[in-house]
Amino acid sequence: MPNPETPDRILRIDAVLDRTGLCRSTLYRKMEAGTFPRNIKISTRCAGWRESAVDAWMHNPMFYSEGSN
Repeated sequence: MPNPETPDRILRIDAVLDRTGLCRSTLYRKMEAGTFPRNIKISTRCAGWRESAVDAWMHNPMFYSEGSN
């Protein structure tokens, strides 16, 4: 569980792939299906994932659904 005093970090794609062990196409397929957290837009050509959302997925990937976190 994230510490409320510490801001949520934004992870870039390489960090997310490293942490999860997923390949890029699987990650995007899971996002589309709602079984992996959606990325957030950081700038015009840049996106990332909230560390807390990735951690929630890693805690229970089999039963994660986008509306449950």
